[in-house]
Amino acid sequence: MKFQLGAIFASALLALWAGPVRSQDKPDGPTILDNPFDFSSEPKLPIVEPAGSETIRRAIDRGVRFLIEDQNKNGSWGSATRTKGLNIYAPVPGAHHAFRAATTSLCIAALIEVDSEIPEATAALDRGEQWLLEHLDSLRRATGDAIYNVWGHGYSVQALVRMHRRHDGDVELQARIADLIRLQFEMLGRYESVDGGWGYYDFRYQANQPTSDSISFVNGAILVALSEAEQIGIKPPERMVERAIAALKRQQKPDFSYLYGEYLQYRPMREINRPGGSLGRTQCCNCALRAWGDQKITDKVIKNWLYRLYVRNGWLDIGRKRPIPHESWMQVAGYFYFFGHYYAALSLQQLPAGEQGPYRPLLAKLMLDRQEKDGSWWDYPLYDYHQPYGTAFALMTLRRCQPGIL
Repeated sequence: MKFQLGAIFASALLALWAGPVRSQDKPDGPTILDNPFDFSSEPKLPIVEPAGSETIRRAIDRGVRFLIEDQNKNGSWGSATRTKGLNIYAPVPGAHHAFRAATTSLCIAALIEVDSEIPEATAALDRGEQWLLEHLDSLRRATGDAIYNVWGHGYSVQALVRMHRRHDGDVELQARIADLIRLQFEMLGRYESVDGGWGYYDFRYQANQPTSDSISFVNGAILVALSEAEQIGIKPPERMVERAIAALKRQQKPDFSYLYGEYLQYRPMREINRPGGSLGRTQCCNCALRAWGDQKITDKVIKNWLYRLYVRNGWLDIGRKRPIPHESWMQVAGYFYFFGHYYAALSLQQLPAGEQGPYRPLLAKLMLDRQEKDGSWWDYPLYDYHQPYGTAFALMTLRRCQPGIL
């Protein structure tokens, strides 16, 4: 009996390790999985039938309709309801203002990007923008130990960048948006970790400036946002960027995966720090360093990690929808799922235009297969923020899977 159970367990584990690749789709010959430190070759991709443009558009439209119906009356998205006693530490009211600001920013960014032809989408977007313009300047940390507001500052920069482009020609509004972006720079500087970068907890809280170590994927997400701001001519503080890059590089491992946080630097092979545990944040961190000119993040590094995200997707997917963070294999938390794929899509755009095509079907399949009946996507039950933020991430991912999108 013990042998049978062991065999069943081993078979299940092998199936998980293989991720979504069918046996007939497995590439011939060695891959990055045979030598995780060898990025000298292109990955040999599995055969995945591309989703048609119309299929992707229908999924996007369903997601947009969900966001329209889920929007709060005041124009924001998400709320502190549906707790069920399982949610993460979130002191009120500050933590929820942070969650709402970040979620609303992601929804605004998604609606701008997908440019839906659904008539109600424009009105929903206008209401969302108005809420952000009116409420963003009051975003602060909730308590000394809960710094969730950094997510709001980071994702609002991305939303504001897209709003700045959307309102091209409206000089007064663009100036207001630019001022708000600079305010987020100021706030990010205020909540910067003492060694550079950012975290979302400071349980060693002793001073106004956070004294905890930075967290790799927080650094990555904010560096991506700061890079986007620079692209529209709003330059972030150079010293802040340099310190965040240095903090992120200290957490990089030889295979271009990343520690969860710098506090785990002496436990590099703890489950959460292994490639399977890093799968949802590696894309973000590599994307961020590439965006800021790191030449070590080559096209082949990006391609091999896109390949790895697909064929090892089971490690990430097994944590999806679990209500307790880090209870899964490799200490994966559910909220890494659509986050990781969004940054994989941004990484995809960093490749030469003519080399992006083969990777789009991989990301598209993962997104299309996980859309809910109501049109949403979600990966972790975070109060009532999970469906709008998951949907926003998935919409922006799918948009980059469409042929002709650069």
